[in-house]
Amino acid sequence: MNTNLTYRNELKFFVNYHQYFIIRQRLKDLMEQDKHVGPTGEYHIRSLYFDDINNKALHEKLGGIRDRSKYRIRIYNGQDNIIHFEKKIKFRDYIAKLKEPLTRAMYDRLMAGDYEVLKEQKKPLLDEIYDEIKNNLLRPKVIVDYVREPYVCENGNVRITFDKELRTGLHAVDIFDKSLEPIRALDNDLIILEVKYDAYIPAYIKIALQLEGLNRQSASKYVICRKHLKFNTWEDY
Repeated sequence: MNTNLTYRNELKFFVNYHQYFIIRQRLKDLMEQDKHVGPTGEYHIRSLYFDDINNKALHEKLGGIRDRSKYRIRIYNGQDNIIHFEKKIKFRDYIAKLKEPLTRAMYDRLMAGDYEVLKEQKKPLLDEIYDEIKNNLLRPKVIVDYVREPYVCENGNVRITFDKELRTGLHAVDIFDKSLEPIRALDNDLIILEVKYDAYIPAYIKIALQLEGLNRQSASKYVICRKHLKFNTWEDY
């Protein structure tokens, strides 16, 4: 465990729309909406996930490996003013995230195969990603696309999000492609509920989240979209 990182708890659940409406109504009286939401109380997230030649991130998740990590480029609302290259780290039941900003020019060079742009920045995370690209053939694998409705609470630094309309770009890997039409990767009636917090969740929020049949599950958007890609790929044996 890297003690220089800030680790948080992360719980994930699949909920249907009936459960979503009940929980959301409870949370609206207890938590604030994230300051970055638009008029609808949501914002759009699109991520480009990377994996190496052995699909290490995918297989470690499927194999239940406890401590693991994955890399992604993330944008918001389809805009290029905020682009981050991120590393998400899983340690036991905790998560941490490292990220470095990219400019649109850096992104374009990277997607054109000019990986030297990462070394030019002299940032530890980007140096690490460069090494993964060169030594383990880390490459873009799948686009993950969804709408997020977030709620926050200062007590416990709690963040609760409803991630809706999970879609995948299938074989596309350009997150700025205007012609991209991502397709549904999850049943229309399912929403991914994520609960993140530091040391504790206030009791009143715990009570608001208690619903019969709500069980913690593995809900990796990356894995869901990779599986959808495989199921929709013609393989000629």
